Amino acid sequence: MRMLKAAALLGLALFAAEAVAKPVGIAVSGAWIQATPPGAATAAGYLTIVNRGREADRLVGAESSVAAKVQPHHMSMTGGIMRMRPVAGGLGIAAGATVRLAPEGDHLMLIGLKSPMTPGKIVKVTLEFARAGKVAVDVPVRAGPPAGDMGAMR
Repeated sequence: MRMLKAAALLGLALFAAEAVAKPVGIAVSGAWIQATPPGAATAAGYLTIVNRGREADRLVGAESSVAAKVQPHHMSMTGGIMRMRPVAGGLGIAAGATVRLAPEGDHLMLIGLKSPMTPGKIVKVTLEFARAGKVAVDVPVRAGPPAGDMGAMR
């Protein structure tokens, strides 16, 4: 009987630990990094984030062992000049909203690459959210958008 109680308590503890470790309401899909030529210092990453939670969240940062830093960036065109800047304060994601990081728009900028991004390589990127915490994503490197992803290019 004691062993049964101990096993039940252990099971509850493991369940609670797993529940805490999972991101609250955040789902990430369609992630990919644009392949780079040899010697490139930066690369761009794209993905879709769905906030299934009841409260707004923010993508406040990211990290990967393949780059010195990873930042959410905003791209804009002003007077025919493309500008890319880090998103000040993080990228907001309203409750129930979907945010798409795509070419010619908001994206992840991998800065200070330690090696070229070659097609077929899988890169681990850890996204950091203000509410949901850290979410690890395996991101494939591709020569272009995934097949069938018509919305990836504008």
